[in-house]
Amino acid sequence: MTAAATVGILTLAVGGCSAPAPTTSARASAADTARGPADSVALAIPGGAIWYTMAREARSPAGERCQERTLEVRRQGDTVAVPLLYTRDAPSLLDDSTASARIYRNCEAGDRYRFDLRSGQPLRIP
Repeated sequence: MTAAATVGILTLAVGGCSAPAPTTSARASAADTARGPADSVALAIPGGAIWYTMAREARSPAGERCQERTLEVRRQGDTVAVPLLYTRDAPSLLDDSTASARIYRNCEAGDRYRFDLRSGQPLRIP
């Protein structure tokens, strides 16, 4: 038997043992899950809106699953992310330059934070 024939037989033997390739719909479904939910408006504000953007899956100490989302201020062509504040609640407008939201970790509510609509900088509300 020639070397080429041996390689061909081994290729067929190994190839027949592998799992079938995922279908196009299975690949698309996995990509949708990894991508997360679409951005959505959380609160209309003068000149724009506060949006829910990135999401993370979390699990409570009791084992319940939830989704926590970050916020982003979009107004008059500017986009400002609110860093490190994952929430499940709708934000509220405090005044023309400040909003607030409750932080969540592992599906449990934590402190409320106010954040500047121009910089996105969050500060814990005592």
